[in-house]
Amino acid sequence: MKKPANNSAPAPRMGSTATTPSLIGSDVQIEGNVRTQGELQLDGSITGDLQCGGLVMGESGAVNGTIVADNVTIRGTVKGEIRARSVRLEKSATVEGDVIHESLSVESGAKLTGRFAHSSNPNEVKAAAAKAPELETPSFVKAKPAAE
Repeated sequence: MKKPANNSAPAPRMGSTATTPSLIGSDVQIEGNVRTQGELQLDGSITGDLQCGGLVMGESGAVNGTIVADNVTIRGTVKGEIRARSVRLEKSATVEGDVIHESLSVESGAKLTGRFAHSSNPNEVKAAAAKAPELETPSFVKAKPAAE
C-alpha cells in the first residue's frame, strides 16, 4: 500500500539560533536606539545607538551614534564609536570616531578620523579609548577682548 504524500511544511526546529538577517532599506531613517541579537543589513540611516549580533552596512548606510556588535563590516558612514570583536572597514567607509576592536581590517581608500584601541573583550568596554588630557591653550593663541 502506498503512503499518501506529505505536503505540509517541515516543522520548525526547536532551539535553532539561525535567523534571517534584518534589513533596514535605503529609504528608512530611524531616530532612536536599535537593538537586535541577530544580524542586521543597514542601507538606511540610524540616529541613535545600535546594538546587534552582526552588522553589514552598505554604501548608503549611516549611523550617528555608538555601534556595539560581534562583527561589523562598514561600507557607509559612521559618526560615533564602534565596539566590536571584528571590524572591517571597506574602501567606501567613512568613520569619524573611536574604534575598539579585537580584530581590525582596513581597505585602502577608507576614510578614518579617530583612535583605534585593541581589546580582547571590546563589547564590554565601558568608555572609548583613553581620552587625551585637556591641553591649555597657549596665551599667544587666546583671543584678546575687543576694545570698546
